Amino acid sequence: MQKKLFKNKKILIISSTAFLIVFFDQLTKFFIVKHFKVSQSLPILNNIFHLTFVKNTGAGFGILKGFNSFLILISLAVIGIIFYYYRQIKQNQILLQIIAAFVLGGTIGNLIDRINLGYVIDFLDFRIWPVFNIADSFVTIGIIGLVIYFWRD
Repeated sequence: MQKKLFKNKKILIISSTAFLIVFFDQLTKFFIVKHFKVSQSLPILNNIFHLTFVKNTGAGFGILKGFNSFLILISLAVIGIIFYYYRQIKQNQILLQIIAAFVLGGTIGNLIDRINLGYVIDFLDFRIWPVFNIADSFVTIGIIGLVIYFWRD
C-alpha cells in the first residue's frame, strides 16, 4: 500500500505542497496574533512594507464584508472543484499539480481562519495595496498560474 502511494507522485506533490502552504500560513498568522494587537503595525521598510494585524471579515479588497458563511461555501466549492478535476491532471503535468496545490493550500489556510475565527488574519501591508496574508498570496499566484497555463495551451 505504501509503495503504491508514492508511485502516484501527483498525490504526493499536490498534498505535500498544499500542506506546506497551510502550515506556513497558519504559523505566520499564529506569530502575528501572539505578538501584535489588532491594527498594530511594525514598519519593516518604512512607508513601503509593514506587518499590520488586520481582522478581515470579507474577501480580497474588503469586498463581501460580513458574508463569512457565503465565503466558507465558496472556499468549500473551490476545494471541491480541485478534487473533482484532480483525475484530469496527468502525472507528467508537474507545473499544473503545483499550481493546483497553491490554490488548494491557500484556500484551506483562509478557510481554517473563517471557520475557527469568523474572519481571516491579514498582516502583509505594502501600503499601496490592501493588507493580505500568505494564503492570499498562494491563491493569487495559483489563479494567475492557471490562467497562464490554460491560455498558452
